[in-house]
Amino acid sequence: MARRLLPTLLFSLTALLGLLPAAQAAPADPEPAAGPAADPYPSADDVDRARAEADLKAASIAGIEAGLTAARGELDRSGRSAEQAVEAYNGAQLALARARTEETAAARRAAAAEADRVAAADAAAQLAAETYRQGAGAELSALNALLGAHGPREAGRRAAVVGVASDRTRQILDAATSTAAAASRASGTARAATEAAGKAAVEVGAAKGRAEARLAAQQSEVAAIGRRREQLLADLAAARHTTVELERQRREALEATAARAAAEKAAAEQAAAEAAAAAAAQAGPAAPPARPWSAEGAAAAVAFARSKIGLPYIWGGEGPAGYDCSGLTMMAWREGGRQLNHFAADQYAQSTPIRYRDLRPGDLVFWTDTGRAADIHHVGLYIGDDQMIEAPRVGMPIKKASLWIMGTPDFYARP
Repeated sequence: MARRLLPTLLFSLTALLGLLPAAQAAPADPEPAAGPAADPYPSADDVDRARAEADLKAASIAGIEAGLTAARGELDRSGRSAEQAVEAYNGAQLALARARTEETAAARRAAAAEADRVAAADAAAQLAAETYRQGAGAELSALNALLGAHGPREAGRRAAVVGVASDRTRQILDAATSTAAAASRASGTARAATEAAGKAAVEVGAAKGRAEARLAAQQSEVAAIGRRREQLLADLAAARHTTVELERQRREALEATAARAAAEKAAAEQAAAEAAAAAAAQAGPAAPPARPWSAEGAAAAVAFARSKIGLPYIWGGEGPAGYDCSGLTMMAWREGGRQLNHFAADQYAQSTPIRYRDLRPGDLVFWTDTGRAADIHHVGLYIGDDQMIEAPRVGMPIKKASLWIMGTPDFYARP
């Protein structure tokens, strides 16, 4: 029996010896921290620090968003400034054309007045020669003939001759005087017209230089704003841990949403303002009716404008390669049977003002920064449903756009 217990004792002893190293090493392990167990929740300092970091990140993102909004505003202002310069050039061109027309008409009038003066001067010279030959004035010669008449019948006949001679002399002298004065005035007017045409030509050159400089500056500004926008989008993507493309899409969606909201607000304000004006006008005289609308002419104008969508904006352009804003509306309405000048302010003056509620396809909508019709700088062609076709600015193609894309239009008119 003792022989059978020996293996069991040896195994137990070996197991015991195998445990000894572990028991000896145990004291080397770190002692558990005294006191209560560690707190699994962040401390107040941790919360404050995290909140500060989140606020800083949010402020950074808000700043970037504000920078993108400001860049968009700068882009719009730059484009508006360039178009104002273009329309000023168009206005100067129109003024020059009018000055040249007046110069030609004044020269024609001056030539006719000079011809009248020469003819009157010839008649006066003939009268002087007749007086010299007779040794007395024509009237005096006729009077002598009257005095020498024999009998009442002959005296009556000679008296008539005296009257004719007197009238003829007076007419000749009056004509010589009046035609000389008229010729002098016409000549002065012609000189003034020529000077005005010269000044208008100089102004066209200056306006062209200003437009070119403004457009060049705009292109530079557009490029700089574009670079800044891309950098801001990159910063936004880094702050949000997304991609630039995703941020660009998000930004475009936000801008589109803001534009729709602004359009709805502008339309509502315009309708409310017109309703209030109509109510106030009920006690006064009736407003003049809107100009009759020609469906055929308007359809032709709208069809022309639609066919030009996608073509480039070309300042001073009247087609066929491209147009500026007033060039497009001028050519569209030429198809519609109406002649308009290539100048937005003139197009308003040549049309009949209407209200927003009276808008029909083919009507024109105008914008100005001053509220004065003389300072109109942009025009678009209304096509219905609060939409228009416009040539926006250099670098952007002719396109269909919201009527409210530039804010509430200042004027509406029917060609």
